Amino acid sequence: MSGRVRIKICGIRTPDEGRAAVDAGADLIGLNFVAGSPRQLELREAEAICEAVSDSEVERIALFQDARWDQIDTVLRRVDLTRVQFHGNETEEDLEAIDLPAIKAIRGADQEAAETYPGAILLLDHPHEGGGQGKSWDWSEAEDLIVHGYDVIVAGGLNPENVEQALADVGDILPWGVDVATGVEGPDFAKDPGLMKAFVEAVRQHERDEE
Repeated sequence: MSGRVRIKICGIRTPDEGRAAVDAGADLIGLNFVAGSPRQLELREAEAICEAVSDSEVERIALFQDARWDQIDTVLRRVDLTRVQFHGNETEEDLEAIDLPAIKAIRGADQEAAETYPGAILLLDHPHEGGGQGKSWDWSEAEDLIVHGYDVIVAGGLNPENVEQALADVGDILPWGVDVATGVEGPDFAKDPGLMKAFVEAVRQHERDEE
């Protein structure tokens, strides 16, 4: 085993969901500021979540997609965040302009895209579907990027039933992390505490099996 897999639960919408994610064992939570997303937060909602979970308990990640700089700046000034995650056509220069570590979502295991963002952790989502759609893909394609030293978060269609298989598919070197949203949700995009716990346990079980 190369190291402990970080678990990111994305699309947290309430303080109670944030606390449930922490209690389940999440390492990171995603706060969505993407316009039009069903998980999009208002500033006051994001502030309340960050007040409910401390930075010593969990990393708080802000998600943006082709947002204007003034929109990003407003969020970063108001909300206590750990990292920023980008899902659009942002450039490496855009990422470097933010004074926080960056995660960049790319479509599948795109080698050319990976080389474009050398300073970022890469979140590998479905090659054709947008993020947050809960669509699975051939996660084994991530193995090449991991072998070549990229910090990779595997995403796209993960849930408690398949995350162990996804981790097995990427080979002997575990990824930097895994990301889940739809796979731990019940009705109306609400996070299910039981599913979050089951997802975390499945990841940790795979790690134990690999020891």
